Amino acid sequence: MRNVRTRVKICGLTTPQDAARAVRAGADAVGVVLTDSLRQVTISQAEAVFAVVPPFVARVGVFVDAPAHFVAEAVGRLHLAAVQFHGAETPEMCVDAPAPVVKAVRVGPAFDPASLEAYRGSVAALLLDTLVEGKDGGTGRTFAWNSVLPLPDWIPVAVAGGLTPANVGDAVRTLRPFAVDVASGVEERPRYKDKLALHAFVAAVRAADEEERV
Repeated sequence: MRNVRTRVKICGLTTPQDAARAVRAGADAVGVVLTDSLRQVTISQAEAVFAVVPPFVARVGVFVDAPAHFVAEAVGRLHLAAVQFHGAETPEMCVDAPAPVVKAVRVGPAFDPASLEAYRGSVAALLLDTLVEGKDGGTGRTFAWNSVLPLPDWIPVAVAGGLTPANVGDAVRTLRPFAVDVASGVEERPRYKDKLALHAFVAAVRAADEEERV
C-alpha cells in the first residue's frame, strides 16, 4: 500500500523538548517506549512528552508483551493513535487491543514474507525491523532491504532498523514503504535527539519522495 508521501515516525522520545523538535522537523508521528528499554519512560513521563504534541501529529506507544490493563491505561491517559507491539503478541491479541495495532516483525536471514499473512485482518499496519537476538527494537542495525521485496500491498508497511539521515533516502527509494521509523539514528547520545539530525532525516525522506514524483 503505497502513496507518494512517506510518513515519518520519530520514536524513543524521552523529553518534551525532543518531542517539540521532532514536530518542528516535520514528523507525522511521535513515539514513546513503555517497556524495558534504554529509552523507556513511564506513563506519567510520557504524558509530559506528549503535552507539547499538537493535533494531527499521531501519538504512538511501544509495548512488548505488556499486560492488557497496562496497554489500556496507556491508551487512555496518553490518547494514543496507535499501539506498536514488538513482542510475541498473537493476531488474536492484536484484535482485542484498545487502539489500532502496528505489529513489529523482525527480519533476519530466515525471514519469510509469507509469514506476514498471519496478521491479515488483525492489525492496522506492519513494521519491519532488524532481527537482533535479545533486542525487541532500537537495534541501530539495518536488514537486507531487498529480502522483503515486494512489500505486501494489502496493508501499510513501515520500515525501521538502523535508519539514519545518510541511508533513509536509499531505504525509501528501495522499498517505497508507507512509513519509516527512527530512534537511535537521530540521537546525539542515548535517549536524547539531535536537532540537526531530525531535520536532516525528514529532509532526506522528502527528497526521496520528490524523486518518485518526477
